[in-house]
Amino acid sequence: MPYPYLRLSAVTASVLPGLFMATTPMAEAADTDPTLSTVTVISTGVRGQQRTVADSPAPIDVINSDQLLKTGRAELSEAISKLLPSFNFGTNIAGYNSVTRPLSNRSLGPAYTLVLVNGKRRHNGAVGQRGSTDNSGANAVDIDLIPVSAVDHIEVLKDSAAAQYGSDAVAGVINIILKRGNAGGHAETSYGKLYSGEGETIKLAGDEGFKLGDGGFFHLSADAHKRGDASWNGKADSSVHAYTDPVKEAAWDRVAIRNGDPDLKAFNLAYNAELPLDRVTLYSFSTYGERDAEAYNYYRLPTGTAPVPELFPDGYYPLNNIKDRDYQFLFGGKGELAAWNWDLSTSYGRNNVHHFSDFNINPSLGTASPTKFDNLATFRFEQWVNNLDVTRHYDSLFQFTPPVQVSAGLEHRWERFSTFAGDPEAYITGTYPAASGAQAAVTIRPEDEVSLIRNNYAGYLDLGFDLTERWFVDVAGRVEHYDDDSGNTFGLKVNSRYELTDTVAVRGTVGTGFRAPSLTQIGYTVADNRVATDVNGNVVPAVTRLTPSDSNLAKALGGDDLKPEKSRNLGLGLTWQPAPRTSVTADAYLIDIDDRITLTSNIYDQGNGVVNSILAAQGVTTGTWVNYYTNAFDTRTRGLDIVGDHTTPLAGWGEVRWSLAFNWNKTTIEDVRDTPASLANSGVTLVGRDREGDLTEATPKTKWILGANWKLDDLAVNLQTTRYGAVKTLAVNPSGDRSFNARWITDLDVSYTFFDQLTVSVGGTNLFDVRPSRNAVYSSLGLAPYGNPPFYPGGGYWYTKLAYDF
Repeated sequence: MPYPYLRLSAVTASVLPGLFMATTPMAEAADTDPTLSTVTVISTGVRGQQRTVADSPAPIDVINSDQLLKTGRAELSEAISKLLPSFNFGTNIAGYNSVTRPLSNRSLGPAYTLVLVNGKRRHNGAVGQRGSTDNSGANAVDIDLIPVSAVDHIEVLKDSAAAQYGSDAVAGVINIILKRGNAGGHAETSYGKLYSGEGETIKLAGDEGFKLGDGGFFHLSADAHKRGDASWNGKADSSVHAYTDPVKEAAWDRVAIRNGDPDLKAFNLAYNAELPLDRVTLYSFSTYGERDAEAYNYYRLPTGTAPVPELFPDGYYPLNNIKDRDYQFLFGGKGELAAWNWDLSTSYGRNNVHHFSDFNINPSLGTASPTKFDNLATFRFEQWVNNLDVTRHYDSLFQFTPPVQVSAGLEHRWERFSTFAGDPEAYITGTYPAASGAQAAVTIRPEDEVSLIRNNYAGYLDLGFDLTERWFVDVAGRVEHYDDDSGNTFGLKVNSRYELTDTVAVRGTVGTGFRAPSLTQIGYTVADNRVATDVNGNVVPAVTRLTPSDSNLAKALGGDDLKPEKSRNLGLGLTWQPAPRTSVTADAYLIDIDDRITLTSNIYDQGNGVVNSILAAQGVTTGTWVNYYTNAFDTRTRGLDIVGDHTTPLAGWGEVRWSLAFNWNKTTIEDVRDTPASLANSGVTLVGRDREGDLTEATPKTKWILGANWKLDDLAVNLQTTRYGAVKTLAVNPSGDRSFNARWITDLDVSYTFFDQLTVSVGGTNLFDVRPSRNAVYSSLGLAPYGNPPFYPGGGYWYTKLAYDF
């Protein structure tokens, strides 16, 4: 499903420095013409027709493969956040959630941006978002499992498109286009590490194209990387004692927490293929990803309640071992029949996440406890999607009507979310007088297993009218049916573009959207004995139970069935190209979302016995903390994107491409769910200021990206600096609020090409080793002094790279 009427020009394709230096077909067109209006995007599928960005009725950015490779240590999701002002990359600091990273768009979480690969829906990940700045519980697409070496370019539609693409496209669409070459290739290796000496990273990547049949191609890509762990916590203060032996106590390095980046090994593989036959073109692509992570946690002190002296006399750091296995396979055909272009495809994707621990104990079992657990929990998400799309251009549908592009399609989507129980020794409570359960672990018990299946049936109609040579109008409608409680929906979108002059145009959008609750939000249930956050924002030990919103326990605490989220959006933009080498765009937007789903604040007894009495009546151990997902908020998001681009020729000194990108964004709470009657006298706020802060304060309200790309023959220098606005972490009690100042982060990449094929690069991200503000809630153990910043908190990173094109 390509973007309808995708009109991509350099107006927004020039968001970033160096855009026209890549080897994609888009970039090659730009290299041969000094103007900015000739860049053509090759869109996949059959919906709509190819256009340039200058003609686009909606704001679209384009990121090419060269830009992705210049982001240094970044994986695909972090690279996008570095290159686009409206995207922010949330950094997780907890072992359980430190692998899959939330990527927000226009301050809306990853659940609101649809991800496509070659115009086809990408399957979701298996783990719901919980922790850091995203507590929605939605299972976002994990795009880091797509090899960067396979990506030709990425098209980002920065506008609501739910009426065209369905659920999840409330904030926009990311369309990852895979490489299509039938000859030649690219190979590279890189090495780097943080200034601290941690986080050592080695990457290997390559891709090559082969001819397939007469006029077809088979393009194979692979990359592998290994990244060492890194931690940026503080040291334990003098109130913490690890040993009773004074000699050992004096020798202790006072490192009580090693949360941060896990040790990670990953391998990704992809192919993209197309075979033209007499009347039909067959096509297929597939991706496969493996990722093994090893995350450290709190030090279980020898003087604490978690060690067993006979097993770990000096305490231990329990490990979270996380194994991801992910794949997607798509097969389809396309052609022309009776003047209609048609495209029929089917795809299946699966993400499997297995938790285990190679270094851990269940202290309550004493010396009988294993010191490793091969099976703590497994999460799995599967998706099968079938699409039929047709499109045709009419000079006139009826007499005196303008030219129109008619696109229509049908979609069936089957999805299943499953969890599988772990070893009983990981969660049972023994008789030894110590903490219960495998430490720092999320475990699934047999009674918490789920297997949820849902079908979705959808149809859309899209009409694009060229009313005059200067005025284009697009109207799209979509109907969807879910066979669970999400029911039926209808979405509508109208967008338009009008050329005021040859250099100035206005564009606008109005539409509605719909997002059904994720299966993870509906059914995920788990009990764990990690840490939680109290009403003042303090991180404390807690046994926490996440229960489905329609369970008896949740209903006793005020829960009910989840409703779909509904949205309305408005957009108004201006494009201006005052000179052949200069362009400016400005796009304002407003997005209203009703019944937004989020995790409740922590529900636990406040000392008055109200919550404990409810827990006891439900057969749950008193003192347990409880959460469930609920339709908590109506929100309004307002914002503005501004993009500028100018190229300065320097005669015999090459040329410099200057770029500026700015985003202002503000989300407000328009309505909030009241605390239910069952908790009226408990002292508990069902959805408190902490959850409001996740939506309104946790992402920067402003973000600047300033870039300069200088190219002189075989030398290229790319300099970029990004300003992340201030953020806050709110607590249920205002005394626990924390503010974090704005920061400038500067990146540099210098490369030189020898013999037209061999390129040597050196560079650094966060050159000046800028760290977030130290203003997290005080922890005697030294936990998370930087809170949850909108950029990587590990400081400066340097790298070297060697690449060969053939």
